[in-house]
Amino acid sequence: MPALKRYCLALDLKNDPELIAEYEAHHNAVWPEIKKSILESGIRHMEIFRIENRLFMIMEAAEDFSFEKKAAADENNPKVQEWEDLMWRYQQALPTAKPGEKWLLMKSIFRL
Repeated sequence: MPALKRYCLALDLKNDPELIAEYEAHHNAVWPEIKKSILESGIRHMEIFRIENRLFMIMEAAEDFSFEKKAAADENNPKVQEWEDLMWRYQQALPTAKPGEKWLLMKSIFRL
């Protein structure tokens, strides 16, 4: 099995317990089309963790995975766009995000 690349990303949710509960409910029933688009992009494993309103995503992807290719495929997929619009109801960009950025790639600073 080829080696996978690992990416860690962060994003905030709006700090509202009701919205956070709804967001988690959506992620307990992710649409099949969304799962399919994730797998087709080369992502093999994905987990999202939450502490209060901060989200942390761990992705493991094939060597040929590209954020640019995934973004282009997502832009041309109406179901993914519908999901992203729905999720944005709950999400808010990190303070350092540029306009239009959502999930921000984190830098690894320690490994044991």
